[in-house]
Amino acid sequence: MTEGPMRPTDNAFTGDRLGGAQEPTFSGALSFMRRRYSRDLKGADLVVWGVPFDAATSNRPGARFGPQAIRRASAILDGDPQYPFGFDLYDKLNVIDWGDCGIDHGRIDLMPGVIEAQAAQIIGAGSTLLTLGGDHSVTYSLLQAHAAKHGPLALVQFDAHQDTWHPAADDPKRIDHGAFVARAVKEGLVDAEHSIQIGIRTHAPDECGIEIVFGHEVETGGVQKVVERVLRRVGKGRAYLTFDIDCLDPAFAPGTGTPVSGGLTSREAMAILRALGPVDFVGFDVMEVSPPYDHADITAIAAATMAMTMVGLVAEKRRK
Repeated sequence: MTEGPMRPTDNAFTGDRLGGAQEPTFSGALSFMRRRYSRDLKGADLVVWGVPFDAATSNRPGARFGPQAIRRASAILDGDPQYPFGFDLYDKLNVIDWGDCGIDHGRIDLMPGVIEAQAAQIIGAGSTLLTLGGDHSVTYSLLQAHAAKHGPLALVQFDAHQDTWHPAADDPKRIDHGAFVARAVKEGLVDAEHSIQIGIRTHAPDECGIEIVFGHEVETGGVQKVVERVLRRVGKGRAYLTFDIDCLDPAFAPGTGTPVSGGLTSREAMAILRALGPVDFVGFDVMEVSPPYDHADITAIAAATMAMTMVGLVAEKRRK
């Protein structure tokens, strides 16, 4: 009996660190875009890491399942030159999947410190960190870890919410996904004068000195104007990019904890992200994907695509 052609599988365990994977989308171990699972940071240019934590959400839970869903959806993205970059992102960029942060569901109070410590380990090795969440409180710990190395950072935040509710920010023991920006500004982790929020469709008590691009302004001003505002605001300093999936309209991201109508299309968000190559990003995250409220992986696919685009920005700099 003659066997048919064999295609490689389980690149997440057996593949090289460089180069895209060539295995069926519907099978195999699911890491982010089939990157190899590893805890060896030596030579890793970029590390993908999951934080399955959602105990700080104020509405619908489920973001603890976000990292799994994003990894699963990302399988469809690998194997071909990635759009819109047109080349294999991993040709010269060494990327590993670190796995997930260890979560003790019985000691929620310890989680911010645990997240910060594990992030600091990866950042300290010289790798760029791309985190898959998780609710948006996780970003506070990530900003702590990044600011410890780089100093105050410009924050580029895609979101429906400003996350600047001060009652939570003023309570050091409170863990709240609606307060991380206010707390980060108050503690000097974020340089508000060079920070900008995109897609905002709510009003918080305080803007904390951060420039806001409201959701309707993306429609009326267009993508190019938004890009110009971001580049002008951030300037040449180091920046951190956080993408709350509820920045997208619920039509494009139903699977999230606090959906708000009037948001960006996935195409608008991709176009803005794609144009932010000049920004000196030192870290990235994608947050608030809640698979229990998703349909046909719409939200997970959007989140995986945003994460892939972030990898592409780093890969493009490496090629140049």
